[in-house]
Amino acid sequence: MTTHAIPLMQQSSRNPPFRTKTFLFDIGRVLLDFDFESSLARLIPSGTDDAHERIHSVLHRKDALESGQIDPAGFADWALSVLGSDATREQFYQAWQQIFTPNASMWHCVRQLAADNHNLILISNINAIHCPWIFTAYPEFALFEHRILSFEAGILKPELAIYHYAINTYRLDPAETIYIDDQPQNIAAGQQMGFLCWQYDLNHHQAFEAWLQKTLAAG
Repeated sequence: MTTHAIPLMQQSSRNPPFRTKTFLFDIGRVLLDFDFESSLARLIPSGTDDAHERIHSVLHRKDALESGQIDPAGFADWALSVLGSDATREQFYQAWQQIFTPNASMWHCVRQLAADNHNLILISNINAIHCPWIFTAYPEFALFEHRILSFEAGILKPELAIYHYAINTYRLDPAETIYIDDQPQNIAAGQQMGFLCWQYDLNHHQAFEAWLQKTLAAG
């Protein structure tokens, strides 16, 4: 797809460098797309009539895993029971992990932001089955200097406490912090904190690029 925004690499080579900012990046449907349903469906015995409802029940409890209220083993055993699956716990972990597809356009942007010496921080609702596995499976996460992960912090977005934690821990100036997330409730919380926010849509990456160019150019 052709974009009308000047690529970040070209922009930085033609003009004086942008002022360094801090970026807070969500992971899901920003850096990585995901599909839980297709992966979990492979664990359910063929011919199960209510497979969709079983998967929905498992995902409905995902927040407890992502806030650290339940451990991976306990969640896996419970989920396999709900799914009616005879898979092993390890097979569940593998299915839970194999849901991601990298968003190449956003990773290109991240690489350039890192090259331009911007400060990159992850802030994600995520769980102990995905981490630290995800950082080995996708080594470019090393471009992010810091990580705020919900299951470690015990706080889920959009609770304001997780953003206060980010500000206090990394001494952020919200007016100089760009926050990118796909969920409207998280963006609303970020705006309340005073961040420069963009609600990201995987299908409209070039709109993000255009906004980012303007935001960085504004200083």
